[in-house]
Amino acid sequence: MQKAIRTLFAALVAALLAAHPAAAQDKTLTVFAAASMKNAIDDLNAIFTGKTKIKVVSSYAASSALAKQIEAGAPADVFASADLEWMDYVQQKKLIQNGTRTSLLGNRLVLIAPKDSKLGNVTIGRGFDLVKLAGDGRIATGDVRAVPVGKYAKAALEKLGSWSAAESKFAMAENVRAALTLVARGEAALGIVYETDTKVEPGVKIIGHFPADSHPAITYPVALTATAKPEAKGYLDFLRSATGQVLFERYGFTYLLKPGP
Repeated sequence: MQKAIRTLFAALVAALLAAHPAAAQDKTLTVFAAASMKNAIDDLNAIFTGKTKIKVVSSYAASSALAKQIEAGAPADVFASADLEWMDYVQQKKLIQNGTRTSLLGNRLVLIAPKDSKLGNVTIGRGFDLVKLAGDGRIATGDVRAVPVGKYAKAALEKLGSWSAAESKFAMAENVRAALTLVARGEAALGIVYETDTKVEPGVKIIGHFPADSHPAITYPVALTATAKPEAKGYLDFLRSATGQVLFERYGFTYLLKPGP
């Protein structure tokens, strides 16, 4: 009797799965995205899930850390980097799918101070005195050895002739949002972050923009990982859609693509 019940139950489960094949497969995607993309990606994930019923779990960190995690076998479906070099890194190791890589977004590098700082707007140019501007305080940015925002910051300051004097004053953070927080809390007198970060942190103000030609163009490439689930293509298409453009531009990103439908 019990055997007959088990057989009947197994048949019912099989019938249900056949009728609802979605129940038999993983409907969750994992996105590894640069920390500066968090607010925009969170909004886009909510819209995507509402439309497709596919859950999206995002992990935000410095692109360097995410690339190393992917290399170590972390189960990501999509990788969105804040610079080209870390996407190059995973591509060279054959960890992304050929033909899926796209340069999606651009950004600007800015100098910030706490909202209540007495510092006003400054013109950032050749030889500008960052040390004098910081006074006794620290300057926060991402780790210049690996974190994209820190690499952009160092490149800009080197070109402007200000790096060697200011290097010892830097507080290196694990990612751009950590640097942003240091400034917002008043733990750093200045910070070098992306313009988009300032739109989500009321505790800081922009006091200067770095010249675009003082550092490599800030470019955010995205791609499917080599182990991405089939549903990930739809998610990547969604980022490249008109909805994606609207959301990213709302947060201040420059949209580099002609969007799809």
